[in-house]
Amino acid sequence: MTDATWETAVLDGGPADGLHMRVADRPRVVQVTYPCPVDAGPPGVRAEGVYVYRRDHGVTSEPLRYGFDVASP
Repeated sequence: MTDATWETAVLDGGPADGLHMRVADRPRVVQVTYPCPVDAGPPGVRAEGVYVYRRDHGVTSEPLRYGFDVASP
């Protein structure tokens, strides 16, 4: 097994606009979740909003850029 290559990435647009993070091996997609309050439901139930960011393949050096996919789930 080889060691992962970690690089800095930044998210563009959407709810996580401007967020900087480290990614391993240049994933094509990054998923961001955001907790949503639950007003009523069984104990332990939680809800999260899911947002998808896709890598900009034109950016080849750090920071890598991931753009918000408005059509994601």
